Amino acid sequence: MGKVVRIGGRGTSRRIIEKPEDKWTGEAYRDYQKKKKDATKDVYISMGRGTKKIKLGDISETSGRPTGKGRWVSTGRGTGRRKIK
Repeated sequence: MGKVVRIGGRGTSRRIIEKPEDKWTGEAYRDYQKKKKDATKDVYISMGRGTKKIKLGDISETSGRPTGKGRWVSTGRGTGRRKIK
């Protein structure tokens, strides 16, 4: 990936290492999430201010973030607005 500087001790030593692959983003993290969810699919969680409980396995898979196209966003101190194209 690239080189990064790691500081050791109390800031007294420095070493340059090859940056390892990130494990908290991308396909690796998606696989990790899926394994965790499959392992705990029978666990109940509370929802809706504690008024309802469902199993973790009943939560549907998400397909990504929805687009903001065509929506209005506020600008300035909330006095103006513009449409996202």
